[in-house]
Amino acid sequence: MGLIKEFIDFVKKQNIVAVAIGLIIGFAAKTLIDALVSDLIAPIYQPYLGFGTDGSVTIGLSVFKIGHFLDAFVSFIVILIVVFIIAKKMGKSL
Repeated sequence: MGLIKEFIDFVKKQNIVAVAIGLIIGFAAKTLIDALVSDLIAPIYQPYLGFGTDGSVTIGLSVFKIGHFLDAFVSFIVILIVVFIIAKKMGKSL
Protein backbone atom coordinates (compact mmCIF):
# COMPACT_ATOMS: atom_id res chain seq x y z
CA MET A 1 0.00 0.00 0.00
CA GLY A 2 2.88 2.38 0.68
CA LEU A 3 4.01 2.42 -2.95
CA ILE A 4 0.50 3.15 -4.25
CA LYS A 5 0.00 5.97 -1.73
CA GLU A 6 3.41 7.41 -2.63
CA PHE A 7 2.51 7.30 -6.34
CA ILE A 8 -0.84 9.04 -5.72
CA ASP A 9 0.93 11.75 -3.69
CA PHE A 10 3.44 12.20 -6.53
CA VAL A 11 0.63 12.58 -9.08
CA LYS A 12 -1.11 15.17 -6.91
CA LYS A 13 2.06 17.19 -6.32
CA GLN A 14 3.36 17.16 -9.88
CA ASN A 15 -0.05 17.72 -11.47
CA ILE A 16 0.51 14.82 -13.86
CA VAL A 17 -3.14 14.83 -14.90
CA ALA A 18 -2.80 18.36 -16.33
CA VAL A 19 0.33 17.32 -18.21
CA ALA A 20 -1.45 14.24 -19.62
CA ILE A 21 -4.39 16.36 -20.75
CA GLY A 22 -1.98 18.80 -22.40
CA LEU A 23 -0.25 15.96 -24.25
CA ILE A 24 -3.54 14.54 -25.49
CA ILE A 25 -4.63 17.96 -26.74
CA GLY A 26 -1.20 18.42 -28.33
CA PHE A 27 -1.45 15.14 -30.22
CA ALA A 28 -4.94 16.06 -31.43
CA ALA A 29 -3.67 19.48 -32.54
CA LYS A 30 -0.79 17.83 -34.43
CA THR A 31 -3.29 15.70 -36.34
CA LEU A 32 -5.25 18.80 -37.29
CA ILE A 33 -2.11 20.68 -38.33
CA ASP A 34 -0.91 17.72 -40.42
CA ALA A 35 -4.27 17.72 -42.21
CA LEU A 36 -4.07 21.50 -42.69
CA VAL A 37 -0.62 21.22 -44.25
CA SER A 38 -1.33 18.22 -46.48
CA ASP A 39 -4.77 19.42 -47.65
CA LEU A 40 -4.43 23.22 -47.80
CA ILE A 41 -0.83 24.43 -47.61
CA ALA A 42 1.02 21.73 -49.56
CA PRO A 43 -1.13 22.04 -52.70
CA ILE A 44 -0.10 25.71 -52.84
CA TYR A 45 3.66 25.13 -52.93
CA GLN A 46 3.88 21.70 -54.58
CA PRO A 47 3.08 22.80 -58.16
CA TYR A 48 5.92 25.34 -58.01
CA LEU A 49 8.38 22.67 -56.93
CA GLY A 50 7.43 20.32 -59.74
CA PHE A 51 6.46 17.34 -57.62
CA GLY A 52 3.81 16.29 -55.14
CA THR A 53 4.03 14.40 -51.88
CA ASP A 54 5.28 11.40 -53.87
CA GLY A 55 8.28 13.30 -55.28
CA SER A 56 11.53 11.55 -54.42
CA VAL A 57 15.21 11.51 -55.28
CA THR A 58 17.28 8.33 -55.45
CA ILE A 59 20.88 8.53 -54.29
CA GLY A 60 22.56 5.17 -54.66
CA LEU A 61 20.25 2.67 -53.01
CA SER A 62 18.59 5.28 -50.78
CA VAL A 63 15.35 7.05 -51.63
CA PHE A 64 14.84 10.54 -50.23
CA LYS A 65 11.15 11.46 -50.23
CA ILE A 66 11.37 15.21 -50.69
CA GLY A 67 7.62 15.82 -50.83
CA HIS A 68 7.00 13.93 -47.61
CA PHE A 69 9.92 15.70 -45.93
CA LEU A 70 8.66 19.15 -46.97
CA ASP A 71 5.16 18.36 -45.66
CA ALA A 72 6.65 17.29 -42.31
CA PHE A 73 8.87 20.39 -42.23
CA VAL A 74 5.96 22.74 -42.92
CA SER A 75 3.89 20.96 -40.23
CA PHE A 76 6.77 21.45 -37.80
CA ILE A 77 6.99 25.18 -38.61
CA VAL A 78 3.21 25.63 -38.19
CA ILE A 79 3.34 23.84 -34.82
CA LEU A 80 6.23 26.07 -33.72
CA ILE A 81 4.28 29.19 -34.64
CA VAL A 82 1.15 27.99 -32.81
CA VAL A 83 3.13 27.07 -29.68
CA PHE A 84 4.94 30.44 -29.78
CA ILE A 85 1.64 32.33 -30.03
CA ILE A 86 0.08 30.33 -27.18
CA ALA A 87 3.16 30.77 -24.97
CA LYS A 88 3.23 34.51 -25.70
CA LYS A 89 -0.48 34.88 -24.81
CA MET A 90 0.00 32.86 -21.63
CA GLY A 91 3.00 34.98 -20.67
CA LYS A 92 0.90 38.14 -20.95
CA SER A 93 -1.94 36.67 -18.87
CA LEU A 94 0.36 35.70 -15.99
